[in-house]
Amino acid sequence: MTPGAPPVLAAGCVLWRPAAEDGRAIEIALVHRPKYDDWSHPKGKRKRGESAEACAVREVLEETGHRCELGRRLPTVRYAVDGRPKEVAYWAARALGGAFVPGREVDRLRWLPPAEARARRPGRQVRAIGVRQGRPRSGATWAFLPCGERACRTGRTRRELSDRP
Repeated sequence: MTPGAPPVLAAGCVLWRPAAEDGRAIEIALVHRPKYDDWSHPKGKRKRGESAEACAVREVLEETGHRCELGRRLPTVRYAVDGRPKEVAYWAARALGGAFVPGREVDRLRWLPPAEARARRPGRQVRAIGVRQGRPRSGATWAFLPCGERACRTGRTRRELSDRP
């Protein structure tokens, strides 16, 4: 890393929605970036004066075409890009609806069950990501977050991830 260089600040979301088949399971959104030929969560660089929260919501809309409601703050991911430090703030976010339109930066959107989302292994820095709902009776939900080589589990319920009362 370049010593003393300020980090590139970015933000994104682990975007989820209830699965259509029964409403108890969830699906995770992953976007395909043709430039890198990888699958990732929607994220991007912050604009001057923009808050991390506003950036995360904007990036979700730009990359997926979906509006979202931010839930719990997730761990910040730190890594280097071309020798410069980068920090990406993440939130769990519930999709509120919209329509995907392919573009230059993102050409595909997939809504996947958590196990399939994890299997996509999006990017070198992101090894295991997604949100998985546990047994319907327990209401347990846990999130896999971008944490280098390992997954970080939040142990949060779906309600806690969405911050809904």
